[in-house]
Amino acid sequence: MTKTKGEISNFIEKYYLHFNAAALVDAAKGYEDQLKQGSKMLVSLAGAMSTAELGKIFAEVIRQDKVHIISCTGANLEEDIMNLVAHSHYKRVPDYRDLTPQDEWDLLEKGLNRVTDTCIPEHEAFRRLQKHIFEIWKNAEDAGERYLPHEFMYKLLLSGVLEEYYEIDIKDSWMYAAAEKNLPIVCPGWEDSTMGNIFASYVVKGELKASTMKSGIEYMTFLADWYTANSEKGIGFFQIGGGIAGDFPICVVPMLYQDLERTDTPFWSYFCQISDSTTSYGSYSGAVPNEKITWGKLDINTPKFIIESDATIVAPLIFAYLLDM
Repeated sequence: MTKTKGEISNFIEKYYLHFNAAALVDAAKGYEDQLKQGSKMLVSLAGAMSTAELGKIFAEVIRQDKVHIISCTGANLEEDIMNLVAHSHYKRVPDYRDLTPQDEWDLLEKGLNRVTDTCIPEHEAFRRLQKHIFEIWKNAEDAGERYLPHEFMYKLLLSGVLEEYYEIDIKDSWMYAAAEKNLPIVCPGWEDSTMGNIFASYVVKGELKASTMKSGIEYMTFLADWYTANSEKGIGFFQIGGGIAGDFPICVVPMLYQDLERTDTPFWSYFCQISDSTTSYGSYSGAVPNEKITWGKLDINTPKFIIESDATIVAPLIFAYLLDM
């Protein structure tokens, strides 16, 4: 029995009829069609989607098995957990466009690191996680074990050591939802994150070995195996923002097809990108989907959608449609 769509879904179908609004509806229906035909879906998270609290709806997408693998930046990997343990200490700055350099310096001295209109509290967020994650890193190293960045974060969440700090409903944490399912994650360029910087500092001090943390190459080899094992009915690619979170995983297809000469590798079966990056000179984030055909990532007949808008507005609406809200 088909579940009836809710008010949000009905609203966008009725009123989102043209331009980027229509593209949003088309992309949502295309995503849903992929799931109905048994295809799996990769969702990539760029920017500061965790600090934007996308987890409030994305966690339910995970729980309902409407995403099967995630690619995200190191920032998104950690910032969802930071919001979980330090939410009340965040500071919103709605007039951020009016801040002077002195205003920005004052925020720094207060330990408030600004992301657009939201400041992440350094002490309560970064340092609260640091002491616990260091113990997990060190214990693994002492046992001669190595893990990927997200696997360490899963261990941190599932260990229960952070429970005393929870400041939001655990159901609103997408990382916790992912950890419970042991959902595959690819986190390229993890070193470019606060936890990555902290890990590097311990390596510089001689307290940890760099080899304790598995590398980006190992993420790619993991993804190659996962894609090969799960692509029988197709794998879609839903990209939120641009950057390495999308660039890295989409390349697994040409790597398998061209570099490994596995010519039976299927192209991505669906592609959608939500981006505010306009098409420009050499901009990959702003490139139209057809450019990806020339790189062996998408097929001629792959359903392709691009929504040129703010992902914090668009992504929750698409997820609401998938959840029949």
